[in-house]
Amino acid sequence: MDFREAKFVEVVTRKGKFKGFLLPEIELLGKDAVTLKLENGYNIRILKKDIKRIRVLRKYRTRRKGGKEIKRKEGLPNVSILATGGTIASRVDYLTGGVYASFDIADLASAVPEILKIANLRSKVIMQVMSEDMNPELWKKMAREVYKELRKRDVDGVVITHGTDTMHFSSALFSFIFQNLNKPIVFTGAQRSSDRGSSDTFMNLFCSVKAATLDLAEVTLCMHASMNDDYCYLHRGCKVRKMHTSRRDAFRSINDRPIAKIYSNGEVEFINENYRKRSEAKGGVKLDLKLEPKVALIYVYPGMDPKVIDFYLNRGYRGIVIAGTGLGHVPTTIKKYSLIGKFKKAYEKGVAICITSQCLYGRVNPSVYANLRRASIEGRAIYCEDMLPEVAYCKLMWVLGKTKKLEKVRELMLTNIAGEINERSEIDTFLI
Repeated sequence: MDFREAKFVEVVTRKGKFKGFLLPEIELLGKDAVTLKLENGYNIRILKKDIKRIRVLRKYRTRRKGGKEIKRKEGLPNVSILATGGTIASRVDYLTGGVYASFDIADLASAVPEILKIANLRSKVIMQVMSEDMNPELWKKMAREVYKELRKRDVDGVVITHGTDTMHFSSALFSFIFQNLNKPIVFTGAQRSSDRGSSDTFMNLFCSVKAATLDLAEVTLCMHASMNDDYCYLHRGCKVRKMHTSRRDAFRSINDRPIAKIYSNGEVEFINENYRKRSEAKGGVKLDLKLEPKVALIYVYPGMDPKVIDFYLNRGYRGIVIAGTGLGHVPTTIKKYSLIGKFKKAYEKGVAICITSQCLYGRVNPSVYANLRRASIEGRAIYCEDMLPEVAYCKLMWVLGKTKKLEKVRELMLTNIAGEINERSEIDTFLI
């Protein structure tokens, strides 16, 4: 094993005393101060000129690799955990001040011992990518690894740990590329790192592993449901969105109810009966990785230049998702700003234009106002019901991997594939 030493110190200054782990100097931050990680997990910088003395209180020898083997328990389901990066897959290295991926089962068992009572675990780090760097090629790599696990007879479900910023993009795409699922795929992440007292890592992971053992056969996303450590929501993968930058309960089901509440003691309460069960799958799971990466997502804003559409058309893009205002409005009546002519041009070039709403809640409707009808009839735009913009973006990539014929694209975009389209907008699906 590789052991290294970390120092827990007391820093005495003219303003008071501070205790924490002394982190190494980082060139980017300069050399006029020291960085201290306090016991509550937060970092502070203390100017060297203000320091009277630094006293070492304790030294820790920290294990970096390896751990004791965890024996498999007969009778428990088997869950595979695949780590892709992000906050949840990180542990603080007090020697460097940085973080490193740690999904060794021994580490998990040490951090969340209750998890071994609900499932036998196996884990693998398949990539270490911050979610803002996710892209179609990495999606394919991730999907292939998930597919390998799903095809193993002794695997009952798969948990994917992921950075939270684009996790809802990944869960949406996986809802389309995995066909005929007979086991659950559960995405999870963390808003706050494991070294912080308010970390959501451990409960999110516990509830996600529990979700992977349920009689469920969908792509889902599991995260804190409140600011407390009481339960998580299990969301449908193509009906969920990150709605806050930092709150632990940042994820919300949009235009749908969460599938279930999963409590911190392992109890499960289903609150949406509209979900697919394992027994409903016929035959084996299929992975469809035929994607068209040249799809854009554009938000409408006052005064936008219609030439934005030209930018993508001139670069060979095959599809554009427009997040319009309200019911799916785009600039229409003032010639200088109208997008209608660009929509016509796109249609003539065989490029699909799909319209969603940046309102998120509710649905677009091309029949209410004359301007909407112009975009739909003259511009031949496809109005995507109650799909979220990022869901329509991922679905269009998948649809264009099947066909480039615009009428077929329209048909598939308006076909409910994975629960991404609800026939009705229910009143209790708004900010529940």
